[in-house]
Amino acid sequence: MNFEIGSDIVLIERIHSVWKKHPQFPQRILTPNELLLFNHLNERKQLEFLAGRFAGKEAFSKAYGTGIGKALSFQSIEILNDSSGKPILYSPFNGGQKITIAHEISHAIAFVILFDL
Repeated sequence: MNFEIGSDIVLIERIHSVWKKHPQFPQRILTPNELLLFNHLNERKQLEFLAGRFAGKEAFSKAYGTGIGKALSFQSIEILNDSSGKPILYSPFNGGQKITIAHEISHAIAFVILFDL
C-alpha cells in the first residue's frame, strides 16, 4: 500500500490580514458550496472556517505532490462536511478523502493521508 502525507498550519491572524487587504480572498479560496456554508457564520467562525479550508487545501496539495499551482487550484479542491460534521475533501483525483482540520485561538492546522496513489 502506498500513501502520501500532507499537513499545513496557518496563523488565523494572517488569513484575517489578507482578507482585510483583499476582500475577495474567500472567493479565491472557497468553492461556491463552501461559500454557502461560510456566509452563514459569524465573523470569528468565518475566519476559522477560511483558515481551516486554506490549510486543508494546502495539506492536500502537499500530499498529492503538486502544491497549489498549475495542476491543482484552491477551486479544484472542496472540503464539505458529512452528516455528523466531519470534513470530507473532494478533488478531481479522489471521490472523497478524510481530512483532519483543527483550529485554536491563533492557528488552524490540517492533516491529509492519501492512500494508493
